[in-house]
Amino acid sequence: MSTATYSVKEHLERVRSGELALAPFIKDTLEKSESIQKKYGPFVTINNSVKAPTRKGALFGLPISVKDCICTKGLQTTAGSKILEGYVPPFNATCVEKIAAAGGMVLGKTTQDEFGFGTFNVNTKYSIPKNPSDTDRSCGGSSGGAGCLAAAADFPHVALAESTGGSITAPAAFTGTVGITPTYGRISRYGLIDYSNSMDKIGMIGRCVYDTALVLSVASGHDPLDSTSSNQPVPDFTGFVGKSVAKLKIGMPKEYFSEGVDKRISKSVRDTADKLEELGASIEETSLPLTKYALPSYYLIAVSEASTNLAKYCGLRYGMQEDTEGNFDEYFSKIRSESFGEEAKRRILMGTYSRMAGFRDAYYLKALRIRTKIIEEFRTAFGKYDALLSPSMPILPPKFSEIAKLTPIQVYGMDVLTIAPNMSGMPTLSVPIGKIDNLPVGVQLIANQFDEGTLMALGSAIEGFNGSHDRT
Repeated sequence: MSTATYSVKEHLERVRSGELALAPFIKDTLEKSESIQKKYGPFVTINNSVKAPTRKGALFGLPISVKDCICTKGLQTTAGSKILEGYVPPFNATCVEKIAAAGGMVLGKTTQDEFGFGTFNVNTKYSIPKNPSDTDRSCGGSSGGAGCLAAAADFPHVALAESTGGSITAPAAFTGTVGITPTYGRISRYGLIDYSNSMDKIGMIGRCVYDTALVLSVASGHDPLDSTSSNQPVPDFTGFVGKSVAKLKIGMPKEYFSEGVDKRISKSVRDTADKLEELGASIEETSLPLTKYALPSYYLIAVSEASTNLAKYCGLRYGMQEDTEGNFDEYFSKIRSESFGEEAKRRILMGTYSRMAGFRDAYYLKALRIRTKIIEEFRTAFGKYDALLSPSMPILPPKFSEIAKLTPIQVYGMDVLTIAPNMSGMPTLSVPIGKIDNLPVGVQLIANQFDEGTLMALGSAIEGFNGSHDRT
């Protein structure tokens, strides 16, 4: 049987039983990865030294790709930036270590917007991934390589990704894959190259809900190396796949169906809501009026934290370095000017400005207060609803020629549906619900903190009536 014709679940069963030998499978997978790279460009680095694992856990023999901002021992990790070109971490991120302990194999590092700064994965020195549905179009960002590979891979695979403001949901929606952004703190951030410490979350993109639930179960849990990681118990999330959604109460925030959302996408999402109602779920329109404040407050907080985090890239300790000439300020400025991309420079400048004396109170601290209010608004909503439902992205995957004409403000506005739940630390799941003009469309499900199980139940129900369960 070709590896292209069976699911992750079937693959793991075949490996455990001894029916599938890993050495030839790995060789075949690496050859396919090289071919996919030439056609679509999802990788920064392919791990040609991958070997069959010795530890036989829940992921024994499963290829896992890793977004390039997550540290991998002995494998280049650039975060999509020239300033980290050639950096090879001496350690694994905690989530990578957990996956390896469960028998997962690191296939390679996937491309991304530099430090996560982007919605379309075009802000990078490395490969810009092409959408498998139409190579003239974007895979979304910043985890575009993860979404691209999850869609293009003709072998069992799950992509480890990361989101700050929607960087898992966007590529999942644009590539017709499933993306889980877990609760902030569910997965350790130790070994993650920071964008915004208070909002960064590691998650997964896969071909179906079961695949993401499986890897989420392995990667989650408290880590003493990350003080923000949660002590919440970690259930087996695959147990929620296929669970009944009857009696669940779901809200549809009217602000997420605004004029800026493609009407065809809104209709597809409403049709999905109708089908959930047929399964016994209760659907009603609701309102989250503070949504309109989410975008500006998010960007103020995110760029403020980013400008601080990126200060350590000074050309002295790791990454880009040159012969030191002149004083430190001159050397520091030269390295950063040459090695940071345009969008990274823009966000560093905005973040530094917002933290300056006289502006910190007027902008940054006010944004933090708004964030608290938005979190409170979500918690109130989840006192009434089990989940919220909306489009994943307001548009269909755009052409690269269209992206080139957008202003930075227009690009930032594309995150309007994903910013609020991300900055609130709420878990979200993007599930494909069909196509418009032969391009993928996704529905976004939002749940209360640490209630990823409800998302898995709803996501698998949506897969069921969209004919996707054959991949589990």
